[in-house]
Amino acid sequence: MLTFAEISALTEKTVATVDLRNEPKELYDPIHYIFSIGGKRIRPKLCLTCYNLFADRFDEHILRPAMALEIFHAFTLIHDDIMDKADRRRGHLTVHKKWCDNIAILSGDVMSIKAYEYLAAAPKDCLPQVLALFNRTAAQVCEGQQYDMNFEDLPIISIEEYTQMIALKTAVLLACSAKMGALIAGCDAQTADALYRWGYDLGLAFQITDDYLDSFGDPKTFGKNIGGDITNNKKSWLLIESLRIASPEDRQEIEKIMALGEANAAEKIERMLAMYRKLNIHTNAREAIVHYYDSAMAALQEAELNTDQIKLLDQFAQNLIKREK
Repeated sequence: MLTFAEISALTEKTVATVDLRNEPKELYDPIHYIFSIGGKRIRPKLCLTCYNLFADRFDEHILRPAMALEIFHAFTLIHDDIMDKADRRRGHLTVHKKWCDNIAILSGDVMSIKAYEYLAAAPKDCLPQVLALFNRTAAQVCEGQQYDMNFEDLPIISIEEYTQMIALKTAVLLACSAKMGALIAGCDAQTADALYRWGYDLGLAFQITDDYLDSFGDPKTFGKNIGGDITNNKKSWLLIESLRIASPEDRQEIEKIMALGEANAAEKIERMLAMYRKLNIHTNAREAIVHYYDSAMAALQEAELNTDQIKLLDQFAQNLIKREK
């Protein structure tokens, strides 16, 4: 069984072999660009990790499906950045800013098609299961993005509604990655389902960590400007929790902060961060992250795994929730 570092190195090596360049350049150059600016590669790493729990032959039957997950994820980022009007991604210009919206949309479309091309390399005996899992997940990711956009027009949403949204937008793709690796390795159904639940709860912890870092991370390591969610009145976990526990007076202050425009972005971020600290939101967020981490690890009790296998999965989980970017 490979170590976490070895799986990470294998993932990066495999990503480097993905060549989606073609003609016309205007269509394919943005695809090469989004891959070249890097990323955490969490989904293919997760797929390969769960595969390696049960198998150790790394050929195209697992490497290409793992890359399909990364290609699909990158496609969603291109389209999400258009919808969010985001200027930067991982410290670089977003595709729609470097080119234009129309090119970004079309390049994303090609990536979604290429994801299926890579996915088709899965072994024939499990390909129907893999395709069904991926199809369901791809639709759920779109559903999550629609909920996210719907919430922009609502004055307030509940923690339960937020959790449903991030479950669809983020958690299901991590869960899919874990289960896909296990299925391709020939894992039994009960263990594959347990790994899906592990990946699902880990995905919730991952997204809340992302929300936390957007406000309390270091921009030099996080890869984008701090306070973007605050500036855009994004209904992050931190904002929703603040509105949930705020006193009437504090709620009025939050509403005043949210009413500040783009010209007052620096003041808006400073005042909202002060409110988060007053309400102890940063501590509450860390506690929520640990809660979902604990739930993820508990799901593994239903899996037929030994101590070394669980240790590797725990290392993967810890790496996600204790990250700085």
